[in-house]
Amino acid sequence: MKNAEATPRPPAWSLANRLTRHYVLSAVIILGLAVFTLHWTLERSLDARDRAQVLSKVQVLQTLLREHFDKPEILISEIEHEAAENQALRYYLRILDAQGVTLMETTGMRQVLPPSIFPPAAPVAITRFAGGSGALFEHQTFLLASVEAIAGGGPSRKRSLQVGLELTPTIVLIESYHRVLLAVLVGGAALMGLAGWVIARRGVRPLWDLADATRRVTASRLSERVSGQQWPAELGHLAGAFDEMLVRLEDSFRRLTDFSSDLAHALRNPINNLRGEAEVALARARSTEEYQQVLASSLEELERLSRMIDGLLFLARSDDARVAIQRVTLKARRELEAVREFYDAVATEGKVTLRCEGEAAFQGDPMLVRRAVSNLVGNALKHTPPGGNVVVTAREEEGGGAEISVRDDGAGIPAELLPRVFERFFQVDKSRDLTAKGAGLGLAIVQSIMRLHGGEARVESVLGRGTTVTLRFPGSRHPVS
Repeated sequence: MKNAEATPRPPAWSLANRLTRHYVLSAVIILGLAVFTLHWTLERSLDARDRAQVLSKVQVLQTLLREHFDKPEILISEIEHEAAENQALRYYLRILDAQGVTLMETTGMRQVLPPSIFPPAAPVAITRFAGGSGALFEHQTFLLASVEAIAGGGPSRKRSLQVGLELTPTIVLIESYHRVLLAVLVGGAALMGLAGWVIARRGVRPLWDLADATRRVTASRLSERVSGQQWPAELGHLAGAFDEMLVRLEDSFRRLTDFSSDLAHALRNPINNLRGEAEVALARARSTEEYQQVLASSLEELERLSRMIDGLLFLARSDDARVAIQRVTLKARRELEAVREFYDAVATEGKVTLRCEGEAAFQGDPMLVRRAVSNLVGNALKHTPPGGNVVVTAREEEGGGAEISVRDDGAGIPAELLPRVFERFFQVDKSRDLTAKGAGLGLAIVQSIMRLHGGEARVESVLGRGTTVTLRFPGSRHPVS
């Protein structure tokens, strides 16, 4: 017990906070993927552009070497012109002979890009362009290409072309773009967190409103309903289910109130009888025979109380869903004949004909089945006038089930009272409360027995013609609740 008390209760978690975290996490992941994709696409696009431009310069130099190999001034002019015109994208061009001796180059290229840092020249095939991955020299990054060429078309005039493109402007652009994307990612995450927080709380606001509405429901205000408001579709089902629960609770409270009232009323009569008889007996001296009469009358009232308590205990046990019954195969006619023999003397005394008809076999608890039929037969005999008939009929159904009905020729039950005949302590004729031996539990016990069997009990009655109560026992093919 101490360990149970010492166990800390887990802290309550906030649905709004959890939704906010999930929303922000999802948004950051999506935004991060978008930023990464943009950054990667920009890098690939700029790299492709730079490589295409280097390839273009190589092609121009190859063409000049092939067509103007004997006019070096044209080559020098092209090299110097390229260096002077392209300030944003600075190119460095060099032409070497077959022995690797520099023939001409962009002014100052040797200090920035010496021939040794270039990759070996590739064969004369533009498609085999040998572009470097970028060489670092004096804190500058270049894209290098070294390609073989032919001066004038003769194989003895092999040349090597070295082209270098400074990538510093491209790197500066990428770094600037990177900073912008990082700022967008951080700022977007912050804005999404705020938006998620607001959206989550607006989303759960109906839950708080529903909680406020349910707090207004108390034991004295079970008639309150929460589904009358305009709820979101998801909460509409919850509000409807809550109202259905309130209907059941209201009905249960009403039944409990009626049960308490009926129980007090049922107990009051025998207790008042016992008290009155005791007061009369003690008012003056009595003979032995008179005291014996008082004790006999008191014993009768005590037996009535005992039957009432036994009935209430049975109903309490049958309401427990864990109660299991012992099912065996029963012959309905044999069980009905046993009940008929038990009530035969009562029927003869009341000048009522009691008979059994039909046959059926079904699964059931013999003690409970006999008790249910006995309650119905006893009740029918009490309400059947002399000369009437009480007929107990058994009929087999498909699937191994059976129906047992008890029909009498009594006064009948008004139609408006039929839905209440199975309620506890309910009696059709209230004037019989003071004299009847019953307490209004017989039919309630019958219904509980049928529920234990997974069956049902129904009643049909016509005023002036009598009442029929039918017990339906399910077969093996029917689910048993």
